[in-house]
Amino acid sequence: MNLHVYISEHEHFTDFNATSALFWEQHDLVYGDWTSGENSDGCYEHFAELDIPQSVQQNGSIYIHVYFTKSGFHPDPRQKALYRRLATVHMSRMINKYKRRRFQKTKNLLTGETEADPEMIKRAEDYGPVEVISHWHPNITINIVDDHTPWVKGSVPPPLDQYVKFDAVSGDYYPIIYFNDYWNLQKDYYPINESLASLPLRVSFCPLSLWRWQLYAAQSTKSPWNFLGDELYEQSDEEQDSVKVALLETNPYLLALTIIVSIVHSVFEFLAFKNDIQFWNSRQSLEGLSVRSVFFGVFQSFVVLLYILDNETNFVVQVSVFIGVLIDLWKITKVMDVRLDREHRVAGIFPRLSFKDKSTYIESSTKVYDDMAFRYLSWILFPLLGCYAVYSLLYLEHKGWYSWVLSMLYGFLLTFGFITMTPQLFINYKLKSVAHLPWRMLTYKALNTFIDDLFAFVIKMPVMYRIGCLRDDVVFFIYLYQRWIYRVDPTRVNEFGMSGEDPTAAAPVAEVPTAAGALTPTPALTTTTATREEASTSLPTKPTQGASSASEPQEAPPKPAEDKKKD
Repeated sequence: MNLHVYISEHEHFTDFNATSALFWEQHDLVYGDWTSGENSDGCYEHFAELDIPQSVQQNGSIYIHVYFTKSGFHPDPRQKALYRRLATVHMSRMINKYKRRRFQKTKNLLTGETEADPEMIKRAEDYGPVEVISHWHPNITINIVDDHTPWVKGSVPPPLDQYVKFDAVSGDYYPIIYFNDYWNLQKDYYPINESLASLPLRVSFCPLSLWRWQLYAAQSTKSPWNFLGDELYEQSDEEQDSVKVALLETNPYLLALTIIVSIVHSVFEFLAFKNDIQFWNSRQSLEGLSVRSVFFGVFQSFVVLLYILDNETNFVVQVSVFIGVLIDLWKITKVMDVRLDREHRVAGIFPRLSFKDKSTYIESSTKVYDDMAFRYLSWILFPLLGCYAVYSLLYLEHKGWYSWVLSMLYGFLLTFGFITMTPQLFINYKLKSVAHLPWRMLTYKALNTFIDDLFAFVIKMPVMYRIGCLRDDVVFFIYLYQRWIYRVDPTRVNEFGMSGEDPTAAAPVAEVPTAAGALTPTPALTTTTATREEASTSLPTKPTQGASSASEPQEAPPKPAEDKKKD
């Protein structure tokens, strides 16, 4: 068979006689040949510079048209002697890619100056904050699938069905052509503008096996149910780039380990979520737990939610953060008594929410330690917050004062978020106990943090995120150290408000001498009222003959005069 590749501005190609449109012509290819070519792998390639017309420079489209014909035939239908419908297979696609470029109009709020390119500012004023621009990648591969499966029309599974073309008369299907750009990374695309007179293009031809074609087709096909918008798919392309770079640059053994632990990460995340809800739902006593940290966590979640809404993050992330805020709000009802105060209404219409500390929190020493911890914490937290706010205002650009407040709080929490974990460490130190902590949930979250550390080495991530993983590791190791030094004590109260002592256990027995000189067993007296009552009820109420009652105190013999003087 022969390969004919044409480049055109038109989606439907008919100008076969234009020599400028013919990009590549390769003769005497053999279907299913895996041994020919320069590298003896069945692959051929052609490279050339394309002279692009003005319409393409001005955000127009450009198409590649590929024709395979049996040897001796031509793809032009107007050449009646050389054209045959069943001997020609054709496929075309747009080879430039339209991507959104967002312009954030930011400035220094004090000086009003910006470091943005003046040309970008002018384009943002002309086209708006979001501009659709044509981008170019210099590589594309043409694959012909080496497969002899007897497909029948209507029985080809998706997403393969969109690539298999059947002849309307005979019912046979044509050889399957697939444009493969899976390994074209998003970072390698660059915009097409009027400054570019030509574009480089390298077209490769290779045979492709069925199972590899299925993998490529499944990864490259987007869902037709596009209810989340194109922005989600653009971000998913960027996320896939991280996976592709990991596949290309990572050691295979480390990559296999990453795949395994990513599955484990999902399992641990679900278990941590389940145990966190189960812990707070069954919690009866708040002794040893920092209630203020719960409120601080709600504040932190609200800041993150407002920040991602202000920065137009995709819908899926917004929903997940919103669910996290709801869970944090639910925790408030478990650590405080929340009720509607209908007597004191807001603006005389809406009932007022009243918050009251639970009795188990007020009556314990935890409240004192919690207040003390946050008082010490404020001595560090507020100066750091003030310094970071001044730095953000002087050296960073923002869209407005609202964005400055959100980005300042978000950056501060991301940088110094570990400080919010210190009140619980302080309470553990004061109580000399860690029995009140949800250790299952903490363990699952710690394991996920260690897995995130592995991802930080394999996948490209922001530096701040890596610092966050490191700080979580340090805090958890401090928790482990506290668990080691504060050993198990059965008298301490655990997270369910119970201790290891058995309240129904019998009191220890002491021996009291009787008047006859015999030893009579009697329960030992303790400081608790219940034990004294049990001891008194267990003794005989009437003394027996020849022995004094154990309930009556024994009279001590009178002391000599010399001993009294010594006393």
